[in-house]
Amino acid sequence: MDLGGKAEGGGTACVKAVAVPKGPRILKRRVVSRMPEDIKNNKFLNAAIQANLPSNYNFEIKKTVWKVRDAKASCVALQFPEGLMMFATSISEILRAFAGVKDIVILGDVTYGACCVDDFAAKAAGASFLVHYGHSCLVPTTTTEIPSLYIFVEIGIDNEHLVASIKKNIATTERIALLGTIQFVGALHVAKKCLHDYDVVVPQEKPLSPGEVLGCTSPKFPDRDTIIYVADGRFHLESIMIANPHIKALKYDPFTKELSVEDYEHREMRILRKVAVEKAKKATHWGVVVGALGRQGNPLIVDRLCRLLEKAGKTYTIVVVSEVFPSKLKLMEDADAWVQVACPRLSIDWGHYFHAPLLSPYELAVALGEAQAAWIDSAGRGDEVQGDYPMDFYSKSGGIWSNYYKER
Repeated sequence: MDLGGKAEGGGTACVKAVAVPKGPRILKRRVVSRMPEDIKNNKFLNAAIQANLPSNYNFEIKKTVWKVRDAKASCVALQFPEGLMMFATSISEILRAFAGVKDIVILGDVTYGACCVDDFAAKAAGASFLVHYGHSCLVPTTTTEIPSLYIFVEIGIDNEHLVASIKKNIATTERIALLGTIQFVGALHVAKKCLHDYDVVVPQEKPLSPGEVLGCTSPKFPDRDTIIYVADGRFHLESIMIANPHIKALKYDPFTKELSVEDYEHREMRILRKVAVEKAKKATHWGVVVGALGRQGNPLIVDRLCRLLEKAGKTYTIVVVSEVFPSKLKLMEDADAWVQVACPRLSIDWGHYFHAPLLSPYELAVALGEAQAAWIDSAGRGDEVQGDYPMDFYSKSGGIWSNYYKER
């Protein structure tokens, strides 16, 4: 994600009560680790932060110094999205000076989201600790190869201007859903408290934070009239619109302070995806793409999809790539169709540029008859958009194609 700018009937029986002697009460003590004073109130650290980093960006430097020190890490890897990479060297020098770190490794590969957290590359580079900036913790730190820390990088914005923009342009009769990327979730809750005359909700699709959306995961809220999305760019907003095609969407860009009406070509997208799914139904040999960019290629999803293909009597070949390009897959023309376990939006946004159908895990389930898809039947028939196209890749309630699905 490019942040840009600087700026969850039988009978009854009577039973005689028997007094149970009480044993000694056991008190459970919770041990809370506190940030050391030499970090919390270090005037030199404070000065370094103030001199090198923007005041409205919360990089949680003191927390990072504390956690890195506590882990006794001598080599730390830092991973940033493109929009935060400009701060990489400044943060490196601060950690080197105050966290006792000997070596810093900056992971320079493209980072689209938390699914790209690259603990594998960090470990291979000799790091014993990884700090991932700009995204929420989709991949639990209990599963990473080395100790890892997620820093959301909350960005302070002009909350008064956001609220004023909504009040000036949205009628009090409209039911509002406030959403945004993780950097601006704090602003959503501030705005909600200030919009006293409005019916406002901050929806949540667990395990994401309330108000947080991803390019592949968004909540549904059919009782709302208007979406107010707070962030720059459209990628995550489009996820909300795909999941809620009948709700008006507006975007508030906190950097330009502009509130704009946003549209999405639902009919065109659904026709393109219907064509791909219908063509893929005829495929006998499949290519299964496993995304190797960080943690994109969830092996559990790959295993489930391969079992679905086997159940349907299909053969398949597994291909591991870091990024999926049409020219790369065209070299393997034996595959009649492809399914990619990397990013569902790759299929939605770019699938029609590939020489053979490139389906998302959800679309494969549809093609093999393992998932309902009312939107398929209505796609291309008139202008009305009918049926749900789910955006639940990282939802706790997602289908067999999603990351948190549990076998029933």
